[in-house]
Amino acid sequence: MATVLYITAHPHDHQTSYSMAVGKAFIDAYQQAHPNDTVTKLDLYNLYIPHIDADVFSGWGKLRSGSEFTSLSAEEQKKVGRLGELADQFAAADKYVFVTPLWNFSFPPLMKAYLDAICVAGKTFKYTETGPVGLLSGKKALHIQARGGVYSEGPAAAMESGHRYISIIMSFLGIPETQGIFVEGHNQFPDRAAEIKEQAIARAKEAAPSF
Repeated sequence: MATVLYITAHPHDHQTSYSMAVGKAFIDAYQQAHPNDTVTKLDLYNLYIPHIDADVFSGWGKLRSGSEFTSLSAEEQKKVGRLGELADQFAAADKYVFVTPLWNFSFPPLMKAYLDAICVAGKTFKYTETGPVGLLSGKKALHIQARGGVYSEGPAAAMESGHRYISIIMSFLGIPETQGIFVEGHNQFPDRAAEIKEQAIARAKEAAPSF
């Protein structure tokens, strides 16, 4: 049995969002193929994710200097404790499914906040004399992304930074490859939007059992 984190970053649901529609098709097919696996759904728009701010840096600094967690201020405890919970949850999982739109060549800012939260030395990576080493080897990651234009090829390909960034972070944490399922071009070719969406849903359903 495996634990899967299904991590979505979109303010709309599957009825409105193309990425969420493809994501739902994938995770439904995955659960049907792997009924004994545990799927935990994280809606980043309804999740408390502290930003790394002065309180967090202050709390981390106190802990590194040997202070007890209870000696931190109330705000420091709240934020540092929550970041620790998110990192522990991520480290304990076996598979990760990220679902995002492509916004301004990247993804919604809540996804960046979440990725910041789970990159923690000693939990998801460690420092060595030869540089940082990821601690999540042997795990799997998938990114489902909706793009209104075409970014898989052509002149816009170099501008796509969302899937590229998630792939870099996963590699940093020890996962060498982040698979991708992309639904793209539905705004660029509105007359083909329904076809583009259905094709992506079909690919998602096909890919789910082997993930």
